[in-house]
Parts: sequence; structure tokens; C-alpha cells
Amino acid sequence: MAKKKAAKKPAVKKTAKRVSVKPAKKIIVKNIKTKAVAPKVQPKKGYSKSDLERFKKIILDKRKEILEELESLKSTMMDVTTGQYEIENSTYSLHMEQGTDAMEREKTFLFASREGKFLNYLDDALQRIEHGTYGFCSECGNLIDKERLEAVPHAHQCVKCKMKKGGN
Repeated sequence: MAKKKAAKKPAVKKTAKRVSVKPAKKIIVKNIKTKAVAPKVQPKKGYSKSDLERFKKIILDKRKEILEELESLKSTMMDVTTGQYEIENSTYSLHMEQGTDAMEREKTFLFASREGKFLNYLDDALQRIEHGTYGFCSECGNLIDKERLEAVPHAHQCVKCKMKKGGN
């Protein structure tokens, strides 16, 4: 048996197209020394050191009150003999009393949670005093009124921006 030889196809040569390229124009760059003038940013003038110390004292006083309140709430939630959170006040309590006890415990936990959150706000305000950003509105950047900071020392928005957001 004779093997048929496969017919070879002629190889196709690929040729690149020649594109005429014009020489680029020479660009002359002069070494011009320009002094780039950055716009002067005026540092915002915040409260004086004495004002900041007064605000810091207000914050620390409120923080102390909160810690005392949290300690008081903790003592009402815990059994003094075992040191564990109370589950039921009495083993002899009736069903209605158990519901009331549970509701009171939930209220106490809610108060403790709110106080803890407020404590975090006060700690954040102390950090802003340390970083030099205390007293400036986080929205518009303007200085917050002293009266507002005395009433709400952890405030981070001016009254105008707070009202825009619909805050109380």
C-alpha cells in the first residue's frame, strides 16, 4: 500500500506594511525657573488654651458623673453575694412579678448602654482637644459657639449644620 503524500500548501509570507514616518519637530524647552506659589491657607483660629482647658474640665466632670452612674447601674444589676448579673430577684416571685423584674432589668441595661455611648462621645471630644480639632464643625468647618459647647461639650457640629440634618 502506497501512502499518499499530503500536498504541501505553499507558505504565505507575511510582509509588514511600510508606513512613512515624518520626523518629529524639535521642541525647544527653555529652562524657566518659576516659583510655584501655593495659595496661603490661613490656619483656622480656634479657641484659646484657657477656653480649651475650661471645656476639658467640663468634659472630665461629665465623664466622672457618667462613670459614677455606670457604677451605680452595675451594682443594681449584679448580685452582691455572687458578683454575677441577677437573673431573677426572687425564686418565689409570681409570673407578673417576673415580667416586671425582666422589664426593669432591660431598662437598666438600656440606661447603661446609653451612658456607655455618651462616655465614648466624651472620650472622642477629649481626643479632639488633644489633636487641636475641638470646637470646629465637622460639616462646615466653622467654629462652634461657646454656648453650644458649654451645653453639649461633645458636640461636633454647629447648630446650623445640626438643624440642616434634622437633628434635635
